[in-house]
Amino acid sequence: MDLAPTGLPVEEAVAGVRLALADGAGAVLVAPPGAGKTTVVPLHLLGEPWLVDQRIVVLEPRRLAARAAAERMADLLGEPVGATVGYRTRDERRVGRRTRIEVVTEGILVRRIQADPSLEGTGLVILDEVHERNLVTDLSLALLLDVRGGLRPDLRVLAMSATLDADRLAALLGDGPSTPAPVVRSEGRTHAVEVRHLVPGPRDRLDGLVARAVGTVVAERPEGDVLAFVPGVADVRRVVDRLRAPGALPPTVDVRPLSGSHERADQDLALAPSPPGRRRVVVSTDIAESSLTVAGVRAVVDAGLVRVPRLDAATGVTRLQTEPASIASADQRAGRAGRLGPGLAVRLWDPAEQGRRPASIVPEIEVVDLAPLALELARWGASADELRWLDPPSTARLAAATELLASLGLVDAAGRPTTAGREAADLPVHPRVAAMVLAARSKGQGWTGALLAALLEEGDVVRGAPAERPVDLAVRIDALGGADVAGLDLDRRATRQVRRRAEELARRVDVEVGQVDPDAVGELVATAHPERLAQATGGGSFRFRGGGGGRVPQGDGLARSPWLAVAEVADRPGGRAIALAASIDRAQVDRLVADETVDEDEVRWDDARGELRAIRRRRAGALVLDEEEGPAPAGAATAAAAIARLRTGDATLPWAPATRALQGRLAFAHRLDPDRWPAVDDEALLADADRWLAPLLSRATGAAALAKVDLRRALLARVDPSVVHELDRLAPTSFATADGRAVDIAYDGGEPRARVRPQRLFGLTDHPTVGGRAGVPVVLELLSPADRPIQVTADLPGFWAGSWSAVRKDLAGRYPKHPWPTDPATASPPAARPRRRG
Repeated sequence: MDLAPTGLPVEEAVAGVRLALADGAGAVLVAPPGAGKTTVVPLHLLGEPWLVDQRIVVLEPRRLAARAAAERMADLLGEPVGATVGYRTRDERRVGRRTRIEVVTEGILVRRIQADPSLEGTGLVILDEVHERNLVTDLSLALLLDVRGGLRPDLRVLAMSATLDADRLAALLGDGPSTPAPVVRSEGRTHAVEVRHLVPGPRDRLDGLVARAVGTVVAERPEGDVLAFVPGVADVRRVVDRLRAPGALPPTVDVRPLSGSHERADQDLALAPSPPGRRRVVVSTDIAESSLTVAGVRAVVDAGLVRVPRLDAATGVTRLQTEPASIASADQRAGRAGRLGPGLAVRLWDPAEQGRRPASIVPEIEVVDLAPLALELARWGASADELRWLDPPSTARLAAATELLASLGLVDAAGRPTTAGREAADLPVHPRVAAMVLAARSKGQGWTGALLAALLEEGDVVRGAPAERPVDLAVRIDALGGADVAGLDLDRRATRQVRRRAEELARRVDVEVGQVDPDAVGELVATAHPERLAQATGGGSFRFRGGGGGRVPQGDGLARSPWLAVAEVADRPGGRAIALAASIDRAQVDRLVADETVDEDEVRWDDARGELRAIRRRRAGALVLDEEEGPAPAGAATAAAAIARLRTGDATLPWAPATRALQGRLAFAHRLDPDRWPAVDDEALLADADRWLAPLLSRATGAAALAKVDLRRALLARVDPSVVHELDRLAPTSFATADGRAVDIAYDGGEPRARVRPQRLFGLTDHPTVGGRAGVPVVLELLSPADRPIQVTADLPGFWAGSWSAVRKDLAGRYPKHPWPTDPATASPPAARPRRRG
């Protein structure tokens, strides 16, 4: 095909691409944004002999980029869209019988491969913007490689990227690192770009900062258009509002919003070159980073942020969150200013942050919900490890996604798609939402389900700050169905988009547009999110069936609902908030959980009564459907509850000095011979309480039973009866003095100790011992006549011969009425004083 030169840099690389595809089945083209790869390369390949009369299918990840690419190629051919070049997206189809180049979005390509694995009539598939690492692009590449390895070895695959690790991709498209596919590079023609930083202050809002930077750039540079990057559609709207305010910019400057969500007319105005004598400021999401070429740009203002999908582990749902853009993204954005001449890029972050930003885009396959991928793999009939990936999906996360699909009825126990699963895979919505749409159709609520699905997929139609919007989804469906709902501030553009999407879904599942049933919304939401069926716990708080929970603002009408089906949860300053939900009645709840209810019995303490209570409840996950409470009958459950209370420290056993003394003696015996004598310390007793204490609590129904436990009997029952009689020999309760009187021995912590005045020990020449043949010394704590400690010894003869003289000298003067002999080993203990009789 003859094509007039465009002057775009990529034309210099076309010959290399032709050669690479002529000799092999795959190639990689690396070219910077604006080089013309998307529009020039497919046109130059149309006449290749290996293509014959087959089509070229170009995959563009974004709908706006797909349409723009097709229109630009058709314009280069001087033809209308739908002739040689056409496009197909979720919402539009502009192709004809003569179409040779078809630009499609991700879901279209995957569904085409699934429906026709041989891709009959297609000779080349071009994957554009591979560096964006979208989940469906990675899946498309894996499926194409599988097709090429089996049914279609002649199928060519060309991967095009602005920035990518080309060697890894080439190895994948070829036969591994040793024989990679050819890599063709187009260096492009760019001019120097001056990079400045405008560091935000602590009080700067994003929209105000971007607007200020744009105003400065427009005033400083009298020529060229300005492209401003902000993270999301709401940010685009706020910045555009500021820049369109009177006096914000000169009257010759037009402000144009650009995103995939804007009306087509707005998108066309943003992409069209500025007319003579006028300039424009295009405020865009990252769609203009590499997917689109915005003509005339000489300056870029970059907020340095991007909205990316991330899996919320707490809710199991992928949601968009704002993060710092990668260094590679920032460089691509800045490069947009240098295509026509020397440019300027103003970055709205501290230069010190640069090193903390990610080097490149994180692949979606690592951070998003894998349920859509799991459904496609089930439909393809291959496991993930049978395919070739740039980055393979996590086995654990893929297994969890398959489990979700099974709970939705989309795959069977063997992981094969059910009839509903195959139909759900053809719907351009998340599998959760697809399952809901199909359930709504089966219940005769198809239009309600289609509207609800479109609302959940497209985003809210109610204006205002998220925390101030009503939570109720049913009132939104009522309004979308045509009802006049008082106090509901609807966004007309968003409403039109949701209705268009709902009509498309209704057509796909063969249901008619009709009346809506707001009362059905709760049960439908619970079909999509069964784990977020929620039960009120008081004060606007709810617990979820799958665990966790959230709050509804007290002033919201749903705060008093006993049951909710929750569609969206958001993290807010006060904690996890329920953002979108619908009320659901008890009968609907029972139907939804009928197959998963379990009955359980529990015994717990009633502190007010001081007794154990028996609770019988019926559960579904964390939801408590029914609960009855009454006095707990004595038995194993009450004994276990009493023991559990002991272990938490909320109750104690009736320890008396005598039982503590016995415990100490037994602990000493255990220390001497652990094999014959059991451990009886508090920790060991609690650990083994189920064995020794439970039988003593067989009639327990409250705290009083613990106070009646015979601990002496229980302690001795733990000892082998054949050795009990040895306890008095091994751990006697006292030792005898020279005159035959007894001195008590305590075994605190298993160590024998005695507190005694030295006068009682006169005449003893051997240190008292216990433990039988082990001869363990009793630690003697010697006391003054005032019973104050004066010495501790485990060697009484040594004390008499050594320290006694110093003790005697110190105390004899203070206590002259008490004997202080120079040789206590030969002295007699003083006679015991007779007890007074009252």
